[in-house]
Order: sequence, then C-alpha cells, then structure tokens
Amino acid sequence: MALTAAVTSARVEASERVEVSCQAPDLELLFVEWLNSVIYEMAVRRMLFGRFSVRIEGARLEGTLCGEPVDVARHAPACEPKGATYAALKVAPDADGVWSAACVVDV
Repeated sequence: MALTAAVTSARVEASERVEVSCQAPDLELLFVEWLNSVIYEMAVRRMLFGRFSVRIEGARLEGTLCGEPVDVARHAPACEPKGATYAALKVAPDADGVWSAACVVDV
C-alpha cells in the first residue's frame, strides 16, 4: 500500500487481477522480491494496484494484485518506482507479534 501511496493519493479501483509469485531464501529477501514483482507489473502493465493478498509457504510467495490501468488525469502519478533495495531492509514482528516490513525504494 505504501508503494502505491508514493505514486498517487487517488483511490485505485480493484477492477483487474494479476497473479504473481516469487521466492527467496529468507523473509527479508522475499519482501524485496515481492516489491520488485509489484513494481515490474506496474511498469509493464501500466497499472496501479490498491489491494493485495499474499500467501507465504516456506521460501515461496504467491500473491494477487488488484488494480486498474493508470489514468494520468485522475491518478496524477508523482513518480515511477524503479526498484526495492536492501537499504534499511527489515522484516520482523514487534513485541506484540505484529509484523512490519520496510526498505528503501528507488524512484
């Protein structure tokens, strides 16, 4: 959601679905692979995504992106993400067991 919010503050309709999958040896690297998969789909399909679902089993992530084609007039894209990096990369639960994930994304 934060990736989409960096591009637009407009509402993104969930009118189309895109399935993605990726894998990596640990959760932090899997997070970067996931973000880069989303960025790739945004670029090649010229779409924005506003709803996501993922299932992680071991080292593999299966996900669904729901969104719509970019409408420049309505979405007024502020930037185009280029890729997720390993800078400030962290995936971990907090003291209450709530998971969070973070990294720097180049735009």
